[in-house]
Amino acid sequence: MAENVAEVTSQAGLPAHEQVYRSLREVVLFGALTPGEPVTIQGLVERLGAGMTPVREAIRRLTAEGALQAMGNRRIQVPVLTAALVEELTEVRLALEPRLAMRAADRANAEDVARLAAIDAQLDQAIQRGDIEGYLRENHRFHACLNEMAEAPIMTALADSLWLRFGPSLRVVCGQVGTRHLPDCHKDLVRALAAGDGAMAARAIEEDLAQGMDVVLSSL
Repeated sequence: MAENVAEVTSQAGLPAHEQVYRSLREVVLFGALTPGEPVTIQGLVERLGAGMTPVREAIRRLTAEGALQAMGNRRIQVPVLTAALVEELTEVRLALEPRLAMRAADRANAEDVARLAAIDAQLDQAIQRGDIEGYLRENHRFHACLNEMAEAPIMTALADSLWLRFGPSLRVVCGQVGTRHLPDCHKDLVRALAAGDGAMAARAIEEDLAQGMDVVLSSL
């Protein structure tokens, strides 16, 4: 089914090329393209309901970000993670995301905590339904919301770019083990933010991402 950028109301007012980039970014981020599966540029044009030029530009940007890989013959693919890459991604995330969680705990107010708890409740519902798409989106939204609370745009941008590299593999993991068998330390994180406890928040995110990346590693 075409993901027509004109129908993405949240992107209203953005230039067409930016709409296409964000739409293709979501296709990659949430695993709609299986790592290692080649797709044609024309296929993406049809999928996104967009023109060739903005799709090429979106591909160029995502390739520069390491989310896509040119294969020649006008084909591209989402890179396949190796054990070494997963270990490196884990190391970088462990260096970055606990610091963001600590900053978030220092800055979060009651409204922020309630918003994060509401996202976690929707995540729980997706897990209970076995809704892989819902799980992936709500899990990403939880982490993005947490990082936004840190008020550290440079670190947040780095963390978000890392999701493009391991996000597609999460879809594969969900297909293998289901949503109910995935680790989730989010409630500890919400409690830490409610208490303004930065150290507790850092420990919770460390455990959450370490367990999650271990599951990705074991699926290779």
